[in-house]
Amino acid sequence: MAPGPAGRTPVFERRTTGGGSVEKVVALTFDADMTADQGPRAASGERFDNPDLVAALRRLKVPSTVFMTGRWAEEYPAQAKAIGADPLFEVANHSYSHHAFSSPCYGLPVVGKTAMARDVERAFTAFRKAGVRNVVPYFRFPGGCYDDKALSALAPANVTAVQWDVVSGDAFATDADAVAEQVLDGVRPGSLVVMHCTRSAAPATEAAVRRIVPELRERGYRFVKVSELMDDRP
Repeated sequence: MAPGPAGRTPVFERRTTGGGSVEKVVALTFDADMTADQGPRAASGERFDNPDLVAALRRLKVPSTVFMTGRWAEEYPAQAKAIGADPLFEVANHSYSHHAFSSPCYGLPVVGKTAMARDVERAFTAFRKAGVRNVVPYFRFPGGCYDDKALSALAPANVTAVQWDVVSGDAFATDADAVAEQVLDGVRPGSLVVMHCTRSAAPATEAAVRRIVPELRERGYRFVKVSELMDDRP
């Protein structure tokens, strides 16, 4: 996407048209969250990955976009590399630190304005070190929190910020059916769904996906990556 107004980072939320029908496509996106200070928790056995979810997406043949933090790629380099090498997936930037780019934002520590672009580039560097391929120039703000100052600060990073129109509610949820129902109720043609790829923080996601995917396909939906969702060409 072209730069936004006054050179600010552009923001994409969902595919829309000025009129007429929208193709029945939907993008499932998964945030692979890990904050810069969670290393000790990972060392003690907490799992911020979710290989069963990734395996389910492969079995179901669901193209997906994974918004990965640089810290996650450092903690799970083999998984990051495998996700990035699989043509079913594309890897986008979710910051290095998973700190907030505006405040307040769910209690997250805040990245200083002058450090924002460096934080994004540090994540891309972590991807390269892990051997991650299929990296796209998209960025998701931690918590989805941003303001005009953040959009201006990220302009040098040359990324497009990607939001969503459907909140899955999978964060800390334990009822997979409730998560699935929230997604199924919210999806419309061109929707972009936010979910998570972190076992400890979103334990019900894999089971929810196993229900969501066949039901949406039964309704005639086709799953796409964010890069295809952004492409308005017929």
